[in-house]
Amino acid sequence: MATSYELYYKPTCPWCQKVLGVMDELGIELPLKDIVADPANAEKLIEVGGKRQVPCLFIDGKPLYESGDIIAYLKQQFA
Repeated sequence: MATSYELYYKPTCPWCQKVLGVMDELGIELPLKDIVADPANAEKLIEVGGKRQVPCLFIDGKPLYESGDIIAYLKQQFA
């Protein structure tokens, strides 16, 4: 299992809300990085992930994009 997680998201993004909803359902608490409220989060997302796409789940520093892929990963690891 991975040792560190960070979820980069935008509050108005419906795909981000979908991921956050699944996290709530499963009782998963991960560090959340709002790219709107804190521009430094957006800069880091681009710097490390190469693009400003959200949601993005960093797993041990490696980006995972697409809400469906993130949800599948979370269900596999935490359900």
